[in-house]
Amino acid sequence: MSDRDYETFKLGDWELQSGEKIVDAHIAYKTFGNPVSPAIVYPSWFSGMISDNFWLIGENKTLDPAKFFIIIPALFGNGQSSSPSNQPIPAAFPECSFYDNVRAQHELVTKHLGITHLRAVVGWSMGAAQTFQWATQYPDFMDIAVPFCGSAKTSLHNQVFLEGVKSALLAAKDTRSAGSGAIGVQEKESNVRTWTAREKEVGLKALGRVYAGWQVKPVVLFNSPSNKCINRGFSQAFYRHKLYETVLGYQGLEDFLHNFWETWACSKDPENLLIMIQTWQNGDVSKQEPYNGNFENAMASIKAKTLVLPAKTDLYFPPEDSEYEVACMKPGIGKLDIFPSIWGHWAGGPGDSKEDVEWLDRQLAEFFAGN
Repeated sequence: MSDRDYETFKLGDWELQSGEKIVDAHIAYKTFGNPVSPAIVYPSWFSGMISDNFWLIGENKTLDPAKFFIIIPALFGNGQSSSPSNQPIPAAFPECSFYDNVRAQHELVTKHLGITHLRAVVGWSMGAAQTFQWATQYPDFMDIAVPFCGSAKTSLHNQVFLEGVKSALLAAKDTRSAGSGAIGVQEKESNVRTWTAREKEVGLKALGRVYAGWQVKPVVLFNSPSNKCINRGFSQAFYRHKLYETVLGYQGLEDFLHNFWETWACSKDPENLLIMIQTWQNGDVSKQEPYNGNFENAMASIKAKTLVLPAKTDLYFPPEDSEYEVACMKPGIGKLDIFPSIWGHWAGGPGDSKEDVEWLDRQLAEFFAGN
């Protein structure tokens, strides 16, 4: 299936939490299975296309289209739902929150697809943030929530990481960041949407190289026959032992940085990335009525049985944050399990580690069966 294989639902002029609106907004989505089956919402993640979620769906997996009606909605800014890259008239794109995205998804699910209740909401990374948002924004609407490798509130450390990524991108255009949660400050051009081809290339390649060092914490395992350190994932030791050559098959560090990271980054639109970074940095389920900034009250409002799955080596979303999220839920609601993985954030997706996919699918199967 191609990245163009999806449908769209028109939202009209979509009012946002910021007081702004997306004019003639639409949400992109794809479904699997029979609409009469129990429904599951499985949102997209940072920079991900709808097709990037397919790896967790299949007849031999828990998310089986023969058993469930699976809906993949795309984030505002991913290039398929309303985004800077698909706006007909160049203009500054408004700030979007997870609340705005989930409200649009609820509209899609209820008014367009005619669904009144969900079996589950599941998601990885920014998809996990949307899962937490669903569980607090519409607490009676689903039975189960499974956020993996994500958070209900973007930590300060995560915001700092994203500032580095964002600033590297903006610097190519001689533009500085306006701060965490803001899109940027344009200092020399009146049109913040104008990027030259050269600026795009330089900025996106810089973003990719910054991202390259932020995938996992360093982990040392002494379980090889020679009792030497073995690491997989994009950690310090990963580079030290040159596993980008021995495991992933690249011909050297520059080959890896260029053909893996820069290639990924250059496939994206810079303004789309900025919108999604802004959404991610502002993530906080308490930024809505009736919680008014009280994070603990927001987490305590969750009614769906919730399985929170961080990865032990994830530098973005460490297990300590997940432990607190579960502790804030009411007794019997939340359960914590930790990916026993050395793939860091990539333990939860996008399906590169077969062992982690199998582990995740087992957790889903057991949690679905038990609830």
